[in-house]
Amino acid sequence: MPQLLWPGSKPEPLPYARLLLRHVGHVFLLGLAMNQLIATLFAGILLAAGWCGIAAAGPWEDGMAAYHRGDNVEAMRLLRPLAEAGNADAQNVLGQIYKYGGSALKDVAQAQAWFSKAIDSYRSAADQGDAHAQASLGMMYRDGDGLPKDYAQAIAWLRKAAEQGLADAQFQLGLMYANGRGVSQDYAQAAAWYRKAAAQGKPGAQLMLGEIYETGRGAQQDLAQAFSLYRAAAEQGVQQAQFDLGRMYADGRGVQQDYVRAYMWLFSAALLSESDKLRDQSYEHRDLVAAKMTPAQIAEAQRLTHEWIAAHPFAR
Repeated sequence: MPQLLWPGSKPEPLPYARLLLRHVGHVFLLGLAMNQLIATLFAGILLAAGWCGIAAAGPWEDGMAAYHRGDNVEAMRLLRPLAEAGNADAQNVLGQIYKYGGSALKDVAQAQAWFSKAIDSYRSAADQGDAHAQASLGMMYRDGDGLPKDYAQAIAWLRKAAEQGLADAQFQLGLMYANGRGVSQDYAQAAAWYRKAAAQGKPGAQLMLGEIYETGRGAQQDLAQAFSLYRAAAEQGVQQAQFDLGRMYADGRGVQQDYVRAYMWLFSAALLSESDKLRDQSYEHRDLVAAKMTPAQIAEAQRLTHEWIAAHPFAR
């Protein structure tokens, strides 16, 4: 299901963590409450509260929390009254649920009906220069939600929003350049838009720009800069960035080699990731690092990991 990054929703491609995990050869359950992730990619846009009637708290936030933990029935119960009252964001979410919410809820006609209502509101605001509406319209063209998929239109609307300084639109425009969607693939242009979004603290952009600096594809290779960007994204709960940060600590790339910090970030990525692939990679790399550590170092790294997770509830 495409990600939606409105107030109360989660960022980028950062799912909830299931914290039943392996721990140095045995299984345990971390007693940590699951909370919603804030600010991170894979793709959605923060929409302004004023022009389309987003609730600042209450049903909207509760509905989005339900949506992101996969409880679509509860999300629909909470968001439908808002959608029926004209909230374009809620209308869009209902469209997403009916389009992508699984066989029990899938209803193409209902999805199109709710998308159409949202599009009317977004287009009106976008035509008046509202950056958030422009970006939302661009995303709907990109994903073919209620509109024919049209990368050229997606680029046009995202560019309007990005040029107004909207970080989410800048990030999404960077992804379009990186993937060659609606434009010729251009990593330098992708880097330029990631850089603008990263400067505003957009974690997904920090991650992607870090990869560009690490690989030298789209900008001159700069391992210290890559490390700095990975760290910024990792501190915001981006699990891929935590994995990359752990790698760099382990290999001494862009930073002095530090096995304790490498273990800490790799273990954090493993504990928090819902992606089987990333979780397995994180455990594998963590165990390789552990083989080079003393028992005291491993204990210290584990302590740092659990302290970081406990201090950052948004990352769980």
